[in-house]
Amino acid sequence: MATVTYVRTIKYVAEILGEDPELLQAIVSNDDNLTYGSIISVYNGEDESISALTDDGMEELEQMLSYARRSTQEWNDFLDSFVDDEELIARIKAKSPRLRCNPPLCGQN
Repeated sequence: MATVTYVRTIKYVAEILGEDPELLQAIVSNDDNLTYGSIISVYNGEDESISALTDDGMEELEQMLSYARRSTQEWNDFLDSFVDDEELIARIKAKSPRLRCNPPLCGQN
């Protein structure tokens, strides 16, 4: 395993992926959702910390979200399984699920 020399905050990962930062934070708040070592806690005070992801963690999260967006039903099931905040789930479900579209299914070449 390569040595980790930098990480990206959840807020920055959300910007890069075009995702809601609260959604990403909810997913990574359970460190069982990504491979061990992909989520890093950065402490910046006695009781203050922020979550950050390694490159592998960001890639894993991106693939997880892409897989979940194969259909509206899968997206809703994913949200119900990975997010504990009912208000956040309702807010995210109210938005378009940004379903992943494979070229053969979209009519694209």
